[in-house]
Amino acid sequence: MAISFFMPILNQNIIQHFLDYLKYQKRYSLHTITSYQTDLTNFIDFLQVQFGDIHLKDIKPAFIRTWLAGLKENGLESKSINRKISTLKSFFKYQLKQQNIELSPMATIITPKVKKRLPQYIQEKDTVTLFTDFVFGETWQANTSKLVLEVLYNTGIRRAELVNLKESQINSYGSSIKVLGKGNKERIIPISAPLLQSIQNYIAEKRKQFDVFDAEYLFITAKGKKLYPEFVYRLSIKNIKQVTTIDKKKPPYFAPYLRYTFNE
Repeated sequence: MAISFFMPILNQNIIQHFLDYLKYQKRYSLHTITSYQTDLTNFIDFLQVQFGDIHLKDIKPAFIRTWLAGLKENGLESKSINRKISTLKSFFKYQLKQQNIELSPMATIITPKVKKRLPQYIQEKDTVTLFTDFVFGETWQANTSKLVLEVLYNTGIRRAELVNLKESQINSYGSSIKVLGKGNKERIIPISAPLLQSIQNYIAEKRKQFDVFDAEYLFITAKGKKLYPEFVYRLSIKNIKQVTTIDKKKPPYFAPYLRYTFNE
């Protein structure tokens, strides 16, 4: 028999049960879980304002379309709207599995098309200039920026993977790094001897310059804190602009073989 839940959902822990499912069974990242929580909270707030306290099973597709239409009218891009649709689909699929509802209101919701952006490549000649002729400087931020770009270029790992890269994931004897990617899937990436030496030099210098820092992680800021994706993006764009003309609104890729360098 289906179980009825009254709004607001947050007060009855039904969202938390779903988030726990994502964390412990699906093993999603904290960043992803936080995004799901934000989307669901905003949706529930909308329902409360528009329709008051209603049963979970009484949420109609029309309610969801009204919410999505409002987001579009407020200028939210199709890509972001699609993420919210994906959140709701996962949420109601879970409620079906738990027998809290008998039919998902997402069954008739159509995902809007997203315009494809052409990739913005950094040409090989510009890459050579960046690593051989460009002077990064002598500050800690400059050292970090140079090594960040070297690791991205040589391994093709994503920003999210790079900022979470730990010193323990560097295998000096095997000349490789172990990366924890999407879905907590591990992969081993071989690295060159020069890159390994640069990483080892960075680690040694880090211990000389900092008394207190986030020692678990490979890359840290000038304040000793772990890097975050937006910081990496700004740092990289600042230096890449010195050797080539790029659009800051588009993520750059090292051409032609490492296409996913700056992906999330």
